[in-house]
Amino acid sequence: MSSNTRAAQQHYVAPVEETPLVAIDAVKTEGKPTNLWTDAWKDVRRRPMFWISAAIILLVVVVALFPGLFTQVPPNNDCQLSNSNAGPTEGHPLGFTKQGCDIYSRIIHGTSTSLSVGLIVTGLVLILGVLFGAFAGFYGGWVDSVLSRLGDIFFSIPYILAAVVVMSVLSKYASIWTIALAIGIFAWPATARVLRAEIFRVKNSDFVTAATALGVSRFRILVRHVLPNSIAPVIVITTISLASAIVAEATLSFLGVGLPSSIMSWGNDISQAQRDLRTAPQTLILPSIALSITVLSFIMLGEVIRDALDPKARARR
Repeated sequence: MSSNTRAAQQHYVAPVEETPLVAIDAVKTEGKPTNLWTDAWKDVRRRPMFWISAAIILLVVVVALFPGLFTQVPPNNDCQLSNSNAGPTEGHPLGFTKQGCDIYSRIIHGTSTSLSVGLIVTGLVLILGVLFGAFAGFYGGWVDSVLSRLGDIFFSIPYILAAVVVMSVLSKYASIWTIALAIGIFAWPATARVLRAEIFRVKNSDFVTAATALGVSRFRILVRHVLPNSIAPVIVITTISLASAIVAEATLSFLGVGLPSSIMSWGNDISQAQRDLRTAPQTLILPSIALSITVLSFIMLGEVIRDALDPKARARR
């Protein structure tokens, strides 16, 4: 190769100072390593919707656990027909029901019932959904076929309709546990489907292959590696399911197949007040507002958590 050719080729070589490799390929080595949960927390704590919904949910939980901190008026023992559908008075800021019971006191004491049903249903949905979804997604084959078809059967039945049938049959045994079981036993397939799809994605990851190569048992891989890395969508759907369960309890009580009238709940108060909507609308509107605010708070929290656990959603903002 002649010297003239070498001189011509030198013009096609970029100068070193024009290629800032250090700036392009630099890797941050300082600071603590982050993961999905750390990034999600950094995201949610900057969003006002998270703090608003969390504060309301915390208030609801405190009211449910310690109703005596918010009212000293007995919800049932201080009812006088002379106060039927009366407006607010001193010591009774929201007025009275048709039976002369304090509306504010009944809302406060009914919080624990509605929240208890929601928590029991959510726990049952979480247990059944995780068991069915995890085993179906991880083991596949005939296990997936059997569990998926069983889930499809339950998924095809509207859980509100199924709960109406169950509560109609078990009307003599109506209680918080009965209505929670009637709702939860038919509401788990959505959670199972979400987890199954997520486990299908995670179980082919490199860390699962490495654990298998090291001789770790399949069940241990599922519990220690696959399930913790697949649980994020389940947390989101569980938060929203809690709101749906509270609404379901109110719906069943409104239809007359829910909790007995002796048990205070927002659904029972709304059901009993529907006849007086024109003459005393506050008896229906006020419990409905308490129900709506609580349900909306759980839905808002679920939406915030969903966006925080989705890297694509964080990138779009």
